[in-house]
Amino acid sequence: MHKADIAISGAGIIGLSLALELHRRGAPVTVIDAHKPGIASTAAAGMLAANDPENPATLRELSQYSLSLYPDFLERTEEASGLTVPIQTHYTQQYAHDGSASFLKEDSLNPRHLHAALLQAVRNKSIAIETEANDAKVAAAKITVDCTGAWSRPLIQPAKGQMLRVLLQRGELHREDLGNFVLRTPFLYIVPRLDGTALIGATVEDAGFNTSTDEEELLRLRKRAAEILPSIAYAPQVEAWAGLRPRSADGLPVLGELLPDRFIATGHFRNGILLAPATAEIMAELILGGIPPIDLQAFSPGRFTP
Repeated sequence: MHKADIAISGAGIIGLSLALELHRRGAPVTVIDAHKPGIASTAAAGMLAANDPENPATLRELSQYSLSLYPDFLERTEEASGLTVPIQTHYTQQYAHDGSASFLKEDSLNPRHLHAALLQAVRNKSIAIETEANDAKVAAAKITVDCTGAWSRPLIQPAKGQMLRVLLQRGELHREDLGNFVLRTPFLYIVPRLDGTALIGATVEDAGFNTSTDEEELLRLRKRAAEILPSIAYAPQVEAWAGLRPRSADGLPVLGELLPDRFIATGHFRNGILLAPATAEIMAELILGGIPPIDLQAFSPGRFTP
């Protein structure tokens, strides 16, 4: 690897989005990831849940700003990649702790589609992706950005999330029966896909980097889902998996400069897909010496130092 001006560690949705934004602004950039690219990003549900009442209030401005960037973000990604990232749903039925429900205008997408498009866009732009990474390669860069998600230690701890995907069978339960909306409670969500399946998720576990699934946990998720959508109890399982959410001590993202020319963008926890466009724009501004459009004090890595 030639000495890169900017080296981004992590080829998930956050890292790839930032690489494309920096490239768009004319900055030479290399992406470094020794793992399978997007191993955590593609495990997410893909809700653009800027209005989720379970989100911290501190996150509201950043979430709304990122949501406003999404149309242009998707358009540029699709144009650069030649791939489409279809919106899967347009509404969410949100249940409160007391059982009352509200209806939100809220999109969802498939993170697997988004990651594939971002990765292809990076390749089409001839941005280098190094898959045999080591600390020496990162250190050789003039500027580095840690976008490794749950692997951004010690500021971040992994939060394991198990989920399953089921087939919505015609005649019992189908996409048309569930409608064009997500069902979400404080404890779980049901996210329909355009292919006639639905995701049920997700657990939040302190299990280190263990990504195995547990049948009892999956059954518990399905039973809870059946409390709000009874027919889903009998829907055939298509697949199950566990992802690792990057969680900081206060549950907020970590965005900023750790040391001179050493940046970090991680800790998005449940909202990495939603916050990708804003994170890319904000971090690009910081790295290139500009002024971010959002006050980052609440997200500064310095908040964890005595």
